[in-house]
Amino acid sequence: MTDEWLRATTRPVRFTRIDPTVPNVARVWNYLIGGRDNFAADRFAARQLIDCAPVMEEVGPASRAFLYRVVSYLAAEAGVRQFLDIGTGIPTGGNTHEVAQAVAPDCRIVYVDNDPVVLAHARALLRSSPEGVTSYLDADAREPGKIIEAARETLDFDQPAALVLIHVLTFIEGAVGDIACIIRTLLDAVPSGSYIAITQPASDLDEALIRAQRRWNEMAPTPMWLRDRATVTSWFDGLELIEPGVVELNRWRPTGDDPRCDGVLPVYGAVGRKP
Repeated sequence: MTDEWLRATTRPVRFTRIDPTVPNVARVWNYLIGGRDNFAADRFAARQLIDCAPVMEEVGPASRAFLYRVVSYLAAEAGVRQFLDIGTGIPTGGNTHEVAQAVAPDCRIVYVDNDPVVLAHARALLRSSPEGVTSYLDADAREPGKIIEAARETLDFDQPAALVLIHVLTFIEGAVGDIACIIRTLLDAVPSGSYIAITQPASDLDEALIRAQRRWNEMAPTPMWLRDRATVTSWFDGLELIEPGVVELNRWRPTGDDPRCDGVLPVYGAVGRKP
């Protein structure tokens, strides 16, 4: 991290020791989507997941393609110019701000994560188009009220915004109502015409993914949680589901440029609009 970046950021910086011998969610995910910001322990953990559920090799690229399609849709077709991306992970190509600002350079994006590994790479997220704004919050998805208050410094919540929760709910333990409360708090803060995009690994599509979940929870300090389609659908209660609704990621408005997915992809994805 350069002194120049430290002087430029408006956020307090946490210096936390990073242990390269323990698998980390952000680094393992970085490996699964083809990134290079990971250690041997992360690569080993990722390969363990793939051994349990070979489809895990397809989940990363499919998730990035889903993010690209969703943000492109929201910026180009829905006309959204503000994005709150919670649980963003380590930056790689095709981040939310890059996709949105390629459509409309004046888009404003706030990234949120509380992982020190991600924080160490946050300077890459702060590179916005001259016309727009990109900022980063060091915050926990379990505290949506704090996220909203801090995001107000960059986003105007009197205008429609898009809430982007890609795989972050996967790592939040709790009853169905607890997750719904987080989502409701976020949605209550944004006006009519706002959107929310969610992905969630499925508990009811592929038994191999359940084995991968168990293996991950044996290896890593941050447990992973699977949910069924009915639960994911319930998170969109009161919203207008954008077609085709709650579906496997690769079935949400696919294009010819998407990575190939053979068989069932056991991750749900959906987009809803606040009426």
